[in-house]
Amino acid sequence: MTPDDLSRALLDLVTALVARRRAGGAEVEIVLGEADIPLTRPKQREHGDWASNIAMRLAKPLGSNPREIATELAAGLAEVGGVASAEVAGPGFINVRLDAAAAGALAKTIVDAGAAFGRNATQAGASVNIEFVSANPTGPLHIAHTRWAAVGDAIARVLAFSGAEVAREYYINDAGAQMDRFGESIVASLQGREKPEGGYSGEYIDELGKRVLEARPDFLSLGEDEQVTVAREIAYPIQLDEIRASLDAFGVVFDGWFSERTLHAPGPDGGPSLIDQALDRLRAQGHVFEKDDAVWVRTTDFGDDKDRVIRRSNGEYTYFAADAAYYLSKSDRGFDVKVYLLGADHHGYINRLKAIAGAAGDDPKRNVEVLIGQMVSINGARLSKRAGNIIAMDDIVSWLGVDALRYSLERSPVDSPLDLDPEVLQRRTNDNPVFYVQYAHARTAAVARNAAAAGVDRSSFAPELLTHESESALLGALQEFPRVVAQAAELREPHRVARYIEELAGLFHRWYDTCRVLPFGDEPVGDLNRTRLWLNDATGQVIRNGLALLGVSAPERM
Repeated sequence: MTPDDLSRALLDLVTALVARRRAGGAEVEIVLGEADIPLTRPKQREHGDWASNIAMRLAKPLGSNPREIATELAAGLAEVGGVASAEVAGPGFINVRLDAAAAGALAKTIVDAGAAFGRNATQAGASVNIEFVSANPTGPLHIAHTRWAAVGDAIARVLAFSGAEVAREYYINDAGAQMDRFGESIVASLQGREKPEGGYSGEYIDELGKRVLEARPDFLSLGEDEQVTVAREIAYPIQLDEIRASLDAFGVVFDGWFSERTLHAPGPDGGPSLIDQALDRLRAQGHVFEKDDAVWVRTTDFGDDKDRVIRRSNGEYTYFAADAAYYLSKSDRGFDVKVYLLGADHHGYINRLKAIAGAAGDDPKRNVEVLIGQMVSINGARLSKRAGNIIAMDDIVSWLGVDALRYSLERSPVDSPLDLDPEVLQRRTNDNPVFYVQYAHARTAAVARNAAAAGVDRSSFAPELLTHESESALLGALQEFPRVVAQAAELREPHRVARYIEELAGLFHRWYDTCRVLPFGDEPVGDLNRTRLWLNDATGQVIRNGLALLGVSAPERM
């Protein structure tokens, strides 16, 4: 019996209870679904496998004592197949204990489902565009980008696993003053002079200069303005390819790369650009006004701290204009939900982007989400000589490895600052979280190999034999995986998956220490051995599925 099965059984009992109260003359207006039937795992295993406070939630609308309601529901649950007992505790909690066969049946369900176990439809029908990293294509990715890459990709994975249609998007900031400074920095390097104020430095700039000269042997004979343009246009795609390569090596592949330049480019046959069209569309919604020869959007109507200029008095568009056009482009491409993962210094964008959604006629609370990530530091990480005054992503990945880095960046809430200890991440000990989880998976694989050598297979399955306390605890945790994934998707919090598989790994290690899959000595192979192999393999499958959602490998040998 799964938690969903139990929720449905409890919902049926609640529905029947409400119907009886209505038949008795009570005026009750309650509409409930499975999602309204809360189930939690008790912190103390002696209290059962599951607990619900539904009786306390129903007490006020039903005008009854919660313990009275709980007693009635518990009596009905006790008659449900697979339920060993249902008891009332405290002010009205219902503690449910499953019989061993019903609880153990989950092991076969998981093995049969394989990589699909945990997949759910809670996000079905949602079309989500998640934009993250989006670093300027003017230099290598650094440590902060590394965190956004890991977390953004993990959010996309749990959303897709929960039924959403997801597109990972990288917004290429390839228009504006920073691109000119990029070109100017390369020119300065080639001429052997100081970089411009706000320019870029590092060996990569010198290397790009060499590539520019290779592509344009006549470069030094060009005029200064033309040199900047040529250097920028030759070096920009080279640097962008390096960014792609860094992300690929980190296991992050984007579905789309959106160029900011396309927002400014004229439309077909010289028609209005996407930014021009965005202004017209916002004007049609009635939120555009003119003041001091500039064009404004009344974003204060949607919670922004001030109205925003979209076109200056000199006719130039602002960054806000590009933000608006980009948002509308996402809507035009069919994305209902737009998720932005931004850096720690971008809090001002929250109200701005929600105001754009509102001004465009969308629901700012539903159609746009802005997640602000906090900084990450790694003790002992060295600044990159090649990349300049930054801690480069490629250097960190080469130093710590993809698995250790991704897992460590994903196991904490993204809105919390993170300080990683490389010594811990490189240890093959239990205080290294990624090693702890991966070792649990490798141990399940080792058990399966040893079982095969000893003649233990899955030819029979007797879940009623899984009665040991550690088996009950392990099965209880395995039941939680689909709900953990669904919650991680709903809240955009993949760290919930990481923390869950850490708990599962701990329960597996304890089970491994107390319950043998292989028979002792010359003992014959029995149904208990075979059934425990099912449980072992089910645990390995869930750990594997959880690691896959985090983009982390599940080694079979360590």
